[in-house]
Amino acid sequence: MIEWITEDLPAPSAGEVLIEHSAIGLNFIDTYHRTGLYPVPLPSGLGLEAAGTITAAGEGVDTLKVGDRVAYMAPGKDGLGAYSTQRIMPAAGLFKLPDTIPSDIAAAALLKAATVEGLVERCAKVQAGDWVLVHAAAGGVGLIMVQWLSAIGANIIATASTDAKLDLAKQAGAQHTILSSADDLPKQVRDFTGGTGVSTVFDGVGKDTFAVSLDCLAPRGLLVSFGNASGPVEGVNLSILADKGSVFVTRPTLGHYFATPEDAALGIARVWEMIGSGKVKITIGASYPLTEAANAHRDLVARKTTGSTILLP
Repeated sequence: MIEWITEDLPAPSAGEVLIEHSAIGLNFIDTYHRTGLYPVPLPSGLGLEAAGTITAAGEGVDTLKVGDRVAYMAPGKDGLGAYSTQRIMPAAGLFKLPDTIPSDIAAAALLKAATVEGLVERCAKVQAGDWVLVHAAAGGVGLIMVQWLSAIGANIIATASTDAKLDLAKQAGAQHTILSSADDLPKQVRDFTGGTGVSTVFDGVGKDTFAVSLDCLAPRGLLVSFGNASGPVEGVNLSILADKGSVFVTRPTLGHYFATPEDAALGIARVWEMIGSGKVKITIGASYPLTEAANAHRDLVARKTTGSTILLP
């Protein structure tokens, strides 16, 4: 159950700031925390990313000041709490926003775009000319990923649940599209790739697409399984990887790609570059009042949303 409560916040302690939220990002992982798929101690806040303005700073904060616009993403259950009007945060975990990026765009994009940067550039190391398959290509991560891959010159096959969503993926840069319900999805992928299959599959769906994703890979290809929209992948017999062509599977976590200040600075700089240059355009498909977060979760799970969704305090 999502419940709205009111409480007074103390002044920020040393190394902390108080942020007045302007917009909050909605992500599918939020539903995992709500349902217990990713267990968290209860009661718990929700939400991992937001953008806003610093209204107070504790002692020792010298890199940021009152009035600065900032955004944050806080992978892992310890970072929960973005579903709020105000929040006290460690200054070290914040990213100052460039003047060219509005707060609503930052809240809609930061966690998703950072996920894409980590997966595409540092996990899969996709190169120009590579064939890739992107599942759920009209979702928040999917639309950013398709644009990012297009910008670096990859050949993109996209799947989505409706023709309208496939049109969005095409507009984002996908050369080929397939309905996710197609019985011959792997065959279509191989037809598009001259019979070889793709070098990388990006799969945020999980259980329902795992076997299909393996069937779409070229020999020694890589399946990047980064989400559980249909449930977690379980009971995998590793010998199937040999049977499918000595393929690889990874289950990455964003926190491991942004674990150090150096990694975080590298990834965020690339995110601001891609968004600021216009190579990646952020689509805010819907916005909800923060008090209607439960309805936003229902629509997200029901696949009624496209692009990024934000909550407004």
